[in-house]
Amino acid sequence: MITESLRSLYSRDLNKLKAEIEAYQNEENLWKTDKNIANSAGNLTLHLVGNLNHFIGTHLGNTGYVRQRDLEFSSKNIPKAELIEKVKATAAMIDSVLSHLSDDDLKKEYPLVVFESAMTTDYFLIHLLAHLDYHLGQINYHRRLLDI
Repeated sequence: MITESLRSLYSRDLNKLKAEIEAYQNEENLWKTDKNIANSAGNLTLHLVGNLNHFIGTHLGNTGYVRQRDLEFSSKNIPKAELIEKVKATAAMIDSVLSHLSDDDLKKEYPLVVFESAMTTDYFLIHLLAHLDYHLGQINYHRRLLDI
């Protein structure tokens, strides 16, 4: 079942995100930028939490989450522990929402047109996972380059 695979992959990668945040030796460095690194790890984390809560929580799980995308990039100095709690809550929400979706549900059209045309829910969930992993890689490099 693809639903089980998606649940497993989201759980794995959100746990990796949590581990990356925990690995910062200096909490202030979560918010550091430098030359060509425009987004801090903290802001990328907020962006991922907002993105996933909006597209999975709001539109598939009817959680009532209201996204404030601008704040994902403008908020600063949120404590590491709070970022970790946001990631854990997001992981729990995704697992709950996906556990209620059947493979037939995943073949249905996603309820929002995000790109230029309609797409299936499973296609968009795979896209969101790729988006998570793209930024997870950026956070890993950010930590190794700037948490010194």
